[in-house]
Amino acid sequence: MERPFVVCHMLASLDGKIDGAFFGAPQTAPALQVYGELRGFYSCQATLYGTTTMLGGYVDGRVGALSVGDALPQKMDWVNPTGKALGNFIVSVDPVGELAFSSSILEKKGRPAAHVIEALTEQASPEYLAYLQRQGISYVTVGKERLDCTLLLHKLYSLFGVEKLMLAGGGIVNWSFASEGLVDEFSLVVAPVADGGSGVSCFEQAHFLPSAAPVPFYLKSAETPAQDVLWLRYIHV
Repeated sequence: MERPFVVCHMLASLDGKIDGAFFGAPQTAPALQVYGELRGFYSCQATLYGTTTMLGGYVDGRVGALSVGDALPQKMDWVNPTGKALGNFIVSVDPVGELAFSSSILEKKGRPAAHVIEALTEQASPEYLAYLQRQGISYVTVGKERLDCTLLLHKLYSLFGVEKLMLAGGGIVNWSFASEGLVDEFSLVVAPVADGGSGVSCFEQAHFLPSAAPVPFYLKSAETPAQDVLWLRYIHV
């Protein structure tokens, strides 16, 4: 199936963590700046986040009880043409349909406005689909109980014209794509800080998903775009 080129772009500490106290260290600031600038380097039309990342500051928590409407939508895809015309997207992985939104457009951290596309499974209720339509949020149904990553990429390509997608975590979502050979490039900015914490890494095996074999990547380049900051680019062949 046709699909976008996928780049997983992450910022990590020296001990391989993608969250934790190291983010607050002043020595991490140059790495954060480099990480943000490289988002522009890749010029992706869409950025994909997992549920945990979305709950970390992109949504209004979890949705409450939803009323039953007279005409509930079937479990299918729905595209908001106005949102699609924006041409810039945040793809929100939300398998059961639980995230709450105040708008179909997100503007975060000085980045361009992005239309929200919810990636759901058939576990999402018709009431939740109706809620998304009222909010103007596009959605695609990609799997019965588990996210079908290949199908999701195909629908983003065919329904929204996404040709390049940035995968930005968390670790479980990243591994879901990588374990299926769907990460074409891995971009890692390494901050010169370690904190010894228990934060997650770039790729995490979820206990509820089947184990997968190790995935090899091949070094494309290594650069130091700022003092003490390392940028590694790997490709999957």
